[in-house]
Amino acid sequence: MINNNPLKMSLIALFLFSTPVVMAAVSPEEAAHLKNDLTPFGAQKAGNSDGSIPAWTGGYTQTPAGYKQGDKRADPFASEKPVVSISGKNLAEYSDKLAEGTKIMLQKYPNYRLDVYPTHRTAAAPQWVYDNTLKNATSGKLDTATEDVSGVFGGIPFPIPKNGMEVLWNHRLSWNGGDSFASSFDTWLMTAGGKKVLATRTPYFFQYPYYFQEGSAEKFDGNYYQGKIITELPASKNGEGLMIYYNTTQSKRASWQYLVGQRRVRRLPNIAYDTPNFVTSGVSYFDEAFMLFGPTDKHDLKLVGKKELYIPYNSNKSVLVPSDELVTPNFLNPDHVRWEKHRVWVVEATLKAGQRHVVPRRTYYVDEDTWQIVLIDGYDAQGKLIRQSWSLPYLAGDLPALTTQFMWGIYNIDTGAYVHGLSSNDTPKHYERTARQPSSVFTPDAMANESSR
Repeated sequence: MINNNPLKMSLIALFLFSTPVVMAAVSPEEAAHLKNDLTPFGAQKAGNSDGSIPAWTGGYTQTPAGYKQGDKRADPFASEKPVVSISGKNLAEYSDKLAEGTKIMLQKYPNYRLDVYPTHRTAAAPQWVYDNTLKNATSGKLDTATEDVSGVFGGIPFPIPKNGMEVLWNHRLSWNGGDSFASSFDTWLMTAGGKKVLATRTPYFFQYPYYFQEGSAEKFDGNYYQGKIITELPASKNGEGLMIYYNTTQSKRASWQYLVGQRRVRRLPNIAYDTPNFVTSGVSYFDEAFMLFGPTDKHDLKLVGKKELYIPYNSNKSVLVPSDELVTPNFLNPDHVRWEKHRVWVVEATLKAGQRHVVPRRTYYVDEDTWQIVLIDGYDAQGKLIRQSWSLPYLAGDLPALTTQFMWGIYNIDTGAYVHGLSSNDTPKHYERTARQPSSVFTPDAMANESSR
């Protein structure tokens, strides 16, 4: 019998839409695909119909002879030649496999091009990470009201995703090669007038308690990332510090900044969303850092599906040249950027009613093999595409990992200015796995002591 009581129906609707929806894990039968037609991370194992995307056969796990941690890793595919170069002249022929922001860049700049190389599915991880991913598939839970995640540890949380929020959590908790790292990096600003400016040079220390091998979902406290930077250059920022904790419970995120002029550490209230990022001198927003930084709860997330796309990939060549050769006016030098054809998940983010954000709509393109975001198209309130974020996935077969933890940036399509963040082109160290640091290293007091030296 149909209930036609309008008041009762309204109350039921209000209850349904105000109650958190907890997305349950997949069934054991679905998870079994991770041992058959899907890779251990949930990607389609088979290649595509014309062979331009090969089958995944285990990834790239080789260590160059004589390599030592911290060395600059060679480009294992340096002898290869492009299979095609895409420019504004032949854009129409490849348009269906290009992100919208990429098309606009090709149309706007006659000298911009994509050198597309043979596709190598190099993503790999240790077996224990694959084992944890299989467990997560049947135990992971997502609260769609709070964006909180539970029941996962040490692997991809949602290898068989059901919605866009799960895909973005896969990026946040993706495998980057281990549990503790150090790097030294520069953040470069290229002005609209073609002037290259150093925004920041800093050592960067970070670790992933989520990937402490001896841990488990039952013991995990949710603190999945700890990071700390102490600025060296420019001189006006020398000693300035930033420290971040991220948690699978979004309300437990925390960040601190050490201000040299005040000689004190302060808790940061809002290092998220479209707050200007002081690490890039305010040219980018905090939620653009590392391709995704902080919560996305101001936007509705729609999982559109999967498609073949030309994306930056296996980008070691990009970091092996001086920054003056890579960071050129309007865009990165195409001679030093490798593109390949891969399958990506597409997630549309649209601003919720009553919320405000200077980029109300974004399209995320997420690599199926690593779950890392490789491109983002950003639109303004009038629907005009104004920004494109990009990452240059770096291959570290010794770990093994393919990581977007450094070498990312944002093109301002309107002005021609851009940011190239976490560049190790001019620094002695690249991406170095280090001994695990005690929790005391990642405290406000420890940062104050280091910054004030």
